[in-house]
Amino acid sequence: MTKKTWSPDIFDALFQTNPDPWNFENSLYEQEKLSRLLSCLPKQQINFCVELGCAVGVGTKALAARCGRVLAVDASSTALHMARNRCSDLKNVKFFEGFLPEDYPISAVGGCDVIVISEVLYFMAPGDIKKLVERIMESLSQAATLMTVNWTGETDTPCTGDEAAECFIQACHQYHWVTDHTERGETYRLDRLRCAAP
Repeated sequence: MTKKTWSPDIFDALFQTNPDPWNFENSLYEQEKLSRLLSCLPKQQINFCVELGCAVGVGTKALAARCGRVLAVDASSTALHMARNRCSDLKNVKFFEGFLPEDYPISAVGGCDVIVISEVLYFMAPGDIKKLVERIMESLSQAATLMTVNWTGETDTPCTGDEAAECFIQACHQYHWVTDHTERGETYRLDRLRCAAP
């Protein structure tokens, strides 16, 4: 098992070999997970959502139906090309190519209501998860919501889904962000965090 964060080249190779390597379009797991994610979003109007790890844009399109604007971020240029094609008819979606945590778009994220981090964290080494939290906290208002989803089955990634989720949550605690909702599916966990600072 490698402990280094997966590079963009690894993801590009995956998407070039198979345009939908995780079967986002047809997997019952992916459909259930996305449905649960959407149901756990804040009930009030979401003006601006940032999606970290948009892949081929299936979740992006669903988020765009709920949110005034969506900024979708991915490290893979191959995946982003497919995501742009999928969402080409949507005027409220913009894409950004960047490798997390280094390329987290701090200046572009200001004022967002929700950050969605679905199936991303366990591809990162623990140190990089903590760096990502630092960058997120530089850009996030206390009224915003953080949503994470992680696969909890066997994996050859730097962290398991549970390890990645707990690392992220513990790093957020240092900034007074706490989990206000957690649920588990058969092979995933969903965590929602909000700021508890007075």
